Amino acid sequence: MTMYGYARVSTREQETHLQLDALNRAGCDVIFQEKASGASQRGRPELARCLLALGRGDVLVVYKIDRIARSLFDLLDILRRLEKVGATIKSVTEPLDTTNSMGVFVVQMLGAVAQLERSMIRERSIAGQIAARERGREPGRVRSLEKEVEARAVAEYREGGVTYRELAERYGVSESAVKRAVYRVTKGSDYLKRGKV
Repeated sequence: MTMYGYARVSTREQETHLQLDALNRAGCDVIFQEKASGASQRGRPELARCLLALGRGDVLVVYKIDRIARSLFDLLDILRRLEKVGATIKSVTEPLDTTNSMGVFVVQMLGAVAQLERSMIRERSIAGQIAARERGREPGRVRSLEKEVEARAVAEYREGGVTYRELAERYGVSESAVKRAVYRVTKGSDYLKRGKV
């Protein structure tokens, strides 16, 4: 078993000393660290290297969960990757530790919360579409996601590490609906004026 630590700060001006001290005290054999925004997977090459290094029986140790994941869905994706290779994760400052039964229970609760959120999002989306139709509003293609939900999906895509297909499954819509949502934000006003989305 190898204990891998991961430390990250969001800007070049910040330091990882506090995290590194805690990871060393936790007994980490190898520590990956970076000064980069968590806004995209491309901006976190050390995290990618760390996840690739993990194998069966290894433990990924972080100072806080927000150092490795920017959202619940991001965390669950990382946890699924760890489960696939037989590794576990532990936070030195929070009650997340999948090396024991209580930690596994916490992860299962997080998964249940995420599933509930997905179901509620789908229900709100469907209810919104029905209400719009009842008001006689049929302005071309009806958006599959509410504005707030769409913004969240686009933000997750821009953070990186997730595909259109994964987001479509997560939010209960088609891949093209997710792609249109992303394009509305990333392609700019000229793209919108051409009536593409």
